[in-house]
Amino acid sequence: MSNIVTIGSSTTAAPAEPPKAESAALQVPAQGLQVTEKAIKRIRVAMAKEGISPTEGGLRLGVMGGGCSGLSYSIKFDTQPRERDRIYDFDGVRVFVDPKSFLYLHGMTLDYEETLIRQGFNFINPNSTHSCGCGSSFS
Repeated sequence: MSNIVTIGSSTTAAPAEPPKAESAALQVPAQGLQVTEKAIKRIRVAMAKEGISPTEGGLRLGVMGGGCSGLSYSIKFDTQPRERDRIYDFDGVRVFVDPKSFLYLHGMTLDYEETLIRQGFNFINPNSTHSCGCGSSFS
């Protein structure tokens, strides 16, 4: 797919430099999660509307029980990462994923679609074996 943007986090420190103790959250390269250029642009616009600082806050992606297929996607803004979150950086847009959700979201691509009929985020998840018609629930 040519519209997928894979931008790793910028955690290239000198080997002699010790890790910063202030951040217990794990910074990881973007290889486990992809966000398209369209989605990045839409996230930026929405974060600005919500007043979320891009340097401290970000988009939280998750999975929770429920929905017509067993699991539902969760997407919301958060003002800061939690202690055990994986933090992805896509061209200055941070995405937070908790450890349990990561099991289901690893390898997923977040896209944004805007057509006459529908507009919203699409979760393109290779881990999903079955999804419902609305696209927000899977198993």
